Amino acid sequence: MAFDIDMIKAVYEKMPSRIEAARNTVKKPLTLSEKILYSHLWDGDATTSYERGKSYVDFAPDRVAMQDATAQMALLQFMQAGKPTAAVPSTVHCDHLILAKQGAEQDLRNSLTASGEVFNFLESVSNKYGIGFWKPGAGIIHQVVLENYAFPGGMMIGTDSHTVNAGGLGMVAIGVGGADAVDVMAGMPWELKFPKLIGVKLTGKMNGWTAPKDVILKVAGILTVKGGTGCIVEYFGEGAKSMSATGKGTICNMGAEIGATTSTFGYDDSMERYLRATDRADVADLANTVREHLTGDDEVYANPEQYFDQVIEIDLSTLEPHVNGPFTPDRATPVSQMREEAEKNGWPTKVEWGLIGSCTNSSYEDLSRASSIAKQAVEKGLKTKADFGINPGSEQVRYTAERDGMLQIFEDLDATIFTNACGPCIGQWERTGDNNRVNTIVHSFNRNFSKRADGNPNTHAFVTSPEMVAAIAISGDLGFNPITDTLTNEKGEQVKLDPPVGDELPSKGFAVEENGYQAPASDGSNVEVIVKPDSKRLQLLTPFEPWDGKNITGAKLLIKAFGKCTTDHISMAGPWLRFRGHLDNISDNCLIGAVNAYNQSTNKVKNQLTGEYGPVPATARQYKAEGIPSIVVGDHNYGEGSSREHAAMEPRHLGVKAVLVKSFARIHETNLKKQGMLGLTFADEADYDKVQEDDTINFLDLDQFAEDKPLTLEFVHADGSKDIIKANHTYNEAQIGWFRAGSALNLIKEQNKS
Repeated sequence: MAFDIDMIKAVYEKMPSRIEAARNTVKKPLTLSEKILYSHLWDGDATTSYERGKSYVDFAPDRVAMQDATAQMALLQFMQAGKPTAAVPSTVHCDHLILAKQGAEQDLRNSLTASGEVFNFLESVSNKYGIGFWKPGAGIIHQVVLENYAFPGGMMIGTDSHTVNAGGLGMVAIGVGGADAVDVMAGMPWELKFPKLIGVKLTGKMNGWTAPKDVILKVAGILTVKGGTGCIVEYFGEGAKSMSATGKGTICNMGAEIGATTSTFGYDDSMERYLRATDRADVADLANTVREHLTGDDEVYANPEQYFDQVIEIDLSTLEPHVNGPFTPDRATPVSQMREEAEKNGWPTKVEWGLIGSCTNSSYEDLSRASSIAKQAVEKGLKTKADFGINPGSEQVRYTAERDGMLQIFEDLDATIFTNACGPCIGQWERTGDNNRVNTIVHSFNRNFSKRADGNPNTHAFVTSPEMVAAIAISGDLGFNPITDTLTNEKGEQVKLDPPVGDELPSKGFAVEENGYQAPASDGSNVEVIVKPDSKRLQLLTPFEPWDGKNITGAKLLIKAFGKCTTDHISMAGPWLRFRGHLDNISDNCLIGAVNAYNQSTNKVKNQLTGEYGPVPATARQYKAEGIPSIVVGDHNYGEGSSREHAAMEPRHLGVKAVLVKSFARIHETNLKKQGMLGLTFADEADYDKVQEDDTINFLDLDQFAEDKPLTLEFVHADGSKDIIKANHTYNEAQIGWFRAGSALNLIKEQNKS
């Protein structure tokens, strides 16, 4: 039986009337995305028509999911909100703080020692506030959510950008910062700009080596890393219906890499099969009673150009396997062109590691198809030329795959089975060897930014499907095309790999002995949450200071970031994950990966007080100690990547008052607003070039801060000359209230007191 079945029943009971009201309001057929959005309005009133891409709307999500790295800061904030329990069903999943090194058993033991303090904190906070807790080793948050909590037509937010994975079961699931999660857990409305809609029509049917992963790799190549910003991507067509639910999840998962608000599919037979296979027949039965409301209207899919802001069509029958990268997930290359591309660009073609797993591709079906390639290699006398690592998505997937002999097949090829956790995907990988050596790896993850997996800026990481990872790892050659190429086995024979085969769901059903779930106390009022004052890992939060109502003047330029500046550049993961619950300690990684536009170096900026160059955090700390505010200037799509709000909280903690860029990634802009920062964009992008290294910045009209009114900044250069720069913003009155109060959390506390 499913978790929270009464909540799901309530969602379905109100859905038909709300959708009918919305259809009458907008006077046209509705997409699935619109049906879910309108049926989750905070006030329940679907009689207002909202403008896509412009209207700010209050929603009432059904549930919240948090992973251990981001849950720390989210729950430290929630502890200040003055609420006795979470207002909606919420869960914490311990998957990020497990270092992959030797193998599952030893790595899990080591993580319990290294991060036991954090796990104990999360367990106790969850117990106190009525939050479900998934122990270390239980699995990767998004696979566990898909198996247990996701349901068609629901709305969920999560403190991880890949929360969108739940679109594989027809949800609108959105990655957010911890402050947004606090809003929902505190029983308050959650605000989102009403998204634009991109429709992707899938025709034909996949065959051979093509996998669901190739759909999103193709879409990423079309839309780029920012092409989905502010949009929901809705997939439809006969091709969509032909895919498994976990395959759909893979596609939705990587929608985060195109900046999409989320991605989703309409409810169909594959979703019903998955619900029943994962012991949620009750959810499937309920969904079937409102089936017509859990997908887009027929007219929408028949004439998509009339109902979506953009339409993309992909024929699955002709779609070729893709390998995307390096250094960015939208550099899409069909496998047939990879050798030529690698030679042209000087990419190392010797592949040193093949990694299968992550929240994107760690389902039973994924392991099944990849193991079919591994099995062939064993039977045909092939050895892997690259090292091989596997991260199962959950204990249920791992246990079932082991029972069915799949893990043994991988081990026969000397693969290392890592813990059911994120591992290398988020930099939790202790890889041996030279940390600056130029090399190539392939993986089935979602992101491949520089330093992402192993901390080495010279590791060329390529994203592809699990079956392609297996084939390329066996060959050891980035340019290997299993559709056309042969390999030499131990006998010197030329052998060819057959296309992968696999099972959508285990024929003998899923099985597990201990899934790792711990229910909270029925009454947590007596549960004590302990944070030691001298802890290096955890730190109770001190509220940020409210705005004094005056213009910010005398601010120094901290850094002018050049080019791609993701949340990995602003607040690195990897070894820094251990400080996610300690704002002051983790602030020592603030912007250390950003490239300084003036010297093309990282973590080397000019300190205007001393004239010397030094680390970004140390420079910011000195400005703050002297009572001098600072600002950050950036390029396009600033804050791309993870939902981590640390990328907003760290600059805020170090005295940065504003971030002025050419454009923002959605989640990061919201995170800045929530933490009481000014997130601004150049009215004229060419003004980015006017910003000089020694600039002092004065706001001229911040004391008149208002909705739809640009701000004026004066940049005073070292020679005394000045440039007046106009900056746009997207703050509404409520968000300006966050700024005035010092943060959204400060405002929540004020409201709860009153």
